[in-house]
Amino acid sequence: MFRWLLLFILVVPALEIGLFVWAGGYIGPWWLILLIILTGIIGAWLAKQQGLETLNNARESMAKGYPPQEHIFDGICILIGGVVLLTPGFITDAIGFLLLVPVTRRPFKNMFQNIARKWVENGKFRVYRR
Repeated sequence: MFRWLLLFILVVPALEIGLFVWAGGYIGPWWLILLIILTGIIGAWLAKQQGLETLNNARESMAKGYPPQEHIFDGICILIGGVVLLTPGFITDAIGFLLLVPVTRRPFKNMFQNIARKWVENGKFRVYRR
């Protein structure tokens, strides 16, 4: 897992810089800056909307006596998507929007659930129950 994170930290910024240079030459630097600001604003709004909706769904689930397991993983995806969207770049924006839109969030949510399941099975993570 650490290898993938390190690869992500090293490769993605280099690709982002290349895309910025290419896009800046193609559409112009001012349009590029406007596009970066616009995606940040839309991403923050979408993260807030999806986060509040997920929080309300988790509250309803707990009020009915059910554990909010699905909503917790939705919240993790929304948090990561919001943070990634606030960093400038086209690749990170695409990943962020994929994590924020409910339809495209499901594969990521399943991936996070599988990682958590493996951590529990390997003893890296403990779940305490009453």
